[in-house]
Amino acid sequence: MAVQPIRFERTFHVAAADIDDLGHVNNVVYLRWVQDVAAAHWESTTTPTERAGIGWVVLRHEIDYKHPAKPGDEVIARTWVGPPVAATFERHTEILRAADRRVLAQARSLWCPVNPKTGRVQPIDATLHDRFYTS
Repeated sequence: MAVQPIRFERTFHVAAADIDDLGHVNNVVYLRWVQDVAAAHWESTTTPTERAGIGWVVLRHEIDYKHPAKPGDEVIARTWVGPPVAATFERHTEILRAADRRVLAQARSLWCPVNPKTGRVQPIDATLHDRFYTS
């Protein structure tokens, strides 16, 4: 049986402060949603002790904008993890308009786990990583 990443979703409401001069959601807001849904996924899957011992540093974000979100929209941020490579963990995110499930943006991020006290790379136990997958 194939192992599949567990997809996690969180809904956001487009606020007036999210809108830029062109009348749609500003690019920085999409990035905030990418980070917020990643943090929520991590928090929902780990214990307080695990979270206290592991912090995350973003190494890279890539975002492809497909369609604009507008004032009053509800959006769904859906995220899942990819396979780890060395000390780098890949995470994927889709931003969809809730009303019609149209993909508004897609992101790929690379994260590195660090020890919050030392700032040094913190290895992730395979059993912890495996909680983000289903078989």
